[in-house]
Amino acid sequence: MPNKTKKEKEMAKSAKISMKSSGGGGGGGVGGVGGGKEAAAESSEESQQQSGSKRPSNSTPPPTQLNKIKYSGGPQLVKKERRQSSSRFSLTKNRELQKLPALKDSPLVEQEELFVQKLRQCCVLFDFVSDPLSDLKYKEVKRAGLNEMVEYITHNSEVVTEVIYPEAVFMFSVNLFRTLPPSSNPTGAEFDPEEDEPTLEAAWPHLQLVYEFFLRFLESADFQPNVAKKHIDQKFVMSLLELFDSEDPRERDFLKTILHRIYGKFLGLRAYIRRQINNIFYRFIYETEHHNGIAELLEILGSIINGFALPLKEEHKMFLIRVLLPLHKVKSLSVYHPQLAYCVVQFLEKDSSLTEPVIIGLLKFWPKTHSPKEVMFLNELEEILDVIEPSEFVKVQEPLFRQMAKCVSSPHFQVAERALYYWNNEYIMSLISDNAAKILPIMFPSLYKNSKSHWNKTIHGLIYNALKLFMEMNQKLFDDCTQQFKAEKQKEKYKLKEREEIWHKIEGLARQNPQGNRLHPLRPGLHPQEEYMLYSDSTIAVYSMETETPTAEDIQLLKKTVETEASQGLKDLKKEKVLMRRKSELPQDVYTIKALEAHKRAEEYLTANREAL
Repeated sequence: MPNKTKKEKEMAKSAKISMKSSGGGGGGGVGGVGGGKEAAAESSEESQQQSGSKRPSNSTPPPTQLNKIKYSGGPQLVKKERRQSSSRFSLTKNRELQKLPALKDSPLVEQEELFVQKLRQCCVLFDFVSDPLSDLKYKEVKRAGLNEMVEYITHNSEVVTEVIYPEAVFMFSVNLFRTLPPSSNPTGAEFDPEEDEPTLEAAWPHLQLVYEFFLRFLESADFQPNVAKKHIDQKFVMSLLELFDSEDPRERDFLKTILHRIYGKFLGLRAYIRRQINNIFYRFIYETEHHNGIAELLEILGSIINGFALPLKEEHKMFLIRVLLPLHKVKSLSVYHPQLAYCVVQFLEKDSSLTEPVIIGLLKFWPKTHSPKEVMFLNELEEILDVIEPSEFVKVQEPLFRQMAKCVSSPHFQVAERALYYWNNEYIMSLISDNAAKILPIMFPSLYKNSKSHWNKTIHGLIYNALKLFMEMNQKLFDDCTQQFKAEKQKEKYKLKEREEIWHKIEGLARQNPQGNRLHPLRPGLHPQEEYMLYSDSTIAVYSMETETPTAEDIQLLKKTVETEASQGLKDLKKEKVLMRRKSELPQDVYTIKALEAHKRAEEYLTANREAL
């Protein structure tokens, strides 16, 4: 892959982001966290100018995917319809609803009272699980009533009066605050968001309209936070946060938007919301390692972090170190990693002095046996390096590139490939160039060994590209590193020879022992030296893993092959094939697929609302 200019990189990134936001279950925008308008209002922010060499920060966090399941294009195996799991609702005894007159047809004087009656009527709860066909007539009355109120509050002004606040909050609480069902999917490392389908909420036909009504209620031009704060209090927020563990991604999408609006409008609740989100994260990291709404909560926090005033409070720095960094060690990191990486990068853009503890923290939690997770860490690290200050880079360059050397040497080709792509990043290359005297001696042994011994040809091309760039950077330093590497190999050979001689001496002394003849060989028929070669792990490692010491001819040959192999490797990389893990064809729930594809993100409703007004 040839070096891209910074402008090309930014265009590619923005195209990728726009593709993501336009896809994923029919959603547009950032699902209600769009732009962080209310969060940014927390204080008057100083917009810091980014230097031309660093990439501009994204103003919005990456949206959480509604439908993470990747369906193959082949013939689908249809799963037998299963009754959806539903939450524990306390059903209303008297569920016979009478259809009330339409709000638009009633006189203005009676509209407020009729609005209250409709809100109270919508507090009736129905059974969608044990007997989904029961009360169909009355379910339709409630659905029509909710639809009418959504239209009424959207297209009319001065309808949210003081009487409406307690009734609207109570209706929302009765319908939504409930005990969630136990999870039907496996947890931890066994959970695979690309294969395990979410359990959808059976009562969604009503819940969706309740969420939409409450969101429009919060967004109404008549909404007064000073009046609403009597009813939307800490207890309400706590109940709302508990719903984030719902398995239905459509519900979490609405919750995310509603909580973000509450955070923006109720200044007195902000510290409490942040504290309770912290508690959810602590429980997730250190106790359960299972929660469905981590990605959505991080998406909200990404928008909130955007609005933090400078200098950062100590509370916010502690949140980064004690919560965001430990979130990297959880098994199910892949579910929420894009949002987590965004939050970390936002912190570093606010305060560059946090770079060292963040990178040291990432290296501390670096995965040792989980290659896909290692690729995620490398992705995040590149995003961090894109915004790092040169003065901060100097502090972390040695431990950072020691880890990079291990990644380049990884037998898993995707890890090695992702690490070597750093050499295609213009800004990172400028940092490496300024500090080549420290970095090249760390990286050279790994690059040289793997240029000969790595099993994957693509890696050979990328390594030769990296070596070529180092050579162009500082020819003398490159020659010095080659000579030093040669000297180290000679020293290793000398030590090995010395060690063998000592063993021969010991062997000779052992033979002089009168009782030496009584000892039986470990393997009959083998010379003692051959036994030593067979059973000495260190000797086997030296002979089998190390390449021969480079001669002067090797060094000249290396310089020639670097040029040819680098260009050939880059040609091969242009044929970029999408690497996909092959998976078995699993049965699919057609209803789940259709329901997630039909869901519209909350931001679309709000956009329509603004256009209507």
